[in-house]
Amino acid sequence: MRPSEFPFLPAPFRPVFPLKNPHLQTILASLKIRALGTNPVRQRSEETLVDAGSGVRLLGYRAVQPGARSLGLAILLHGWEGSSESTYMLTTGRRLYRSGYDVFRLNLRDHGKSHHLNEGVFHSARIEEVHRAVMNIVSEAGGKPCHLVGFSLGGNFGLRIALRLTAATAGTLRNIIAISPVLDPLKATCAIDGGFFVYRDYFVRKWKRSLRLKQKLFPDQYDFSDVMALKSCMAITERAIPRYTPYRDVFEYFRTYTLTGADFSRLAVPVTILASEDDPVIPVDDFRFLKGEGRLRLVIERFGGHCGFLQNWRLKVWFEELLEGILRNRSRGA
Repeated sequence: MRPSEFPFLPAPFRPVFPLKNPHLQTILASLKIRALGTNPVRQRSEETLVDAGSGVRLLGYRAVQPGARSLGLAILLHGWEGSSESTYMLTTGRRLYRSGYDVFRLNLRDHGKSHHLNEGVFHSARIEEVHRAVMNIVSEAGGKPCHLVGFSLGGNFGLRIALRLTAATAGTLRNIIAISPVLDPLKATCAIDGGFFVYRDYFVRKWKRSLRLKQKLFPDQYDFSDVMALKSCMAITERAIPRYTPYRDVFEYFRTYTLTGADFSRLAVPVTILASEDDPVIPVDDFRFLKGEGRLRLVIERFGGHCGFLQNWRLKVWFEELLEGILRNRSRGA
């Protein structure tokens, strides 16, 4: 599905033959080698604590263009167990910074080096704080046009923010872009656990490391000792969610951020969703049932894996051209 009214849409994504494998796309996208080399968005970033309301603080890194040459601000939001230092955050930020944009890489609670900032543990229903943080970043951008780009779970947060915005509250936020966003967390969790074992082991390992750190920092609040023997994301979710969140079970919890069938017909800010038919984590059919016209643009490519879209063995990212086209178009007030 490729919107005909999308004048800056690149040619269809057609990777070289070996990169048509979705697992190769997904795994290579996270390789740290992709972020090697000079990166001004990293070198010029300043650590920032963002007010997320109710005493919550989120950690971010802001890289500002020298002088007054900025074309706008790109706010990047990572996926689950990622961070501001994730490869896709650094490489996307590098491309946009070199193209003339300020870049703000925002960490979700308990991601990156932020576990100490808030006593409460992270869970994906915490939309209020992410929404507040993003809009505070927008309000402090000095009137520059702002664009929110979310990856995977970050894309899910971005879409939920889009559904909350009105013309009166959007401020200078011009665009929300979701790359491989999670729509049905129950399906995604089952896909991680029941698919290629590499995904399950990766997320289980990183999640346990995060929980250990949270327990170390707040020993009077958390005891995850019985969680450490569990071997799947669903098992950990079933154990931790009823104990440390307001939700009775995983089904009530997952419903809080499920977006399948969501109605995007009254968007205050244009939304672009990029997905692939071969995503090993997110079922592509879920995207076809989203409702919305006009300001919702859905781009579904045949290949790409999950947050991949690598064109060749130089690991050139196809969606970077798409992002730049969207940002430049909206920055000009189109």
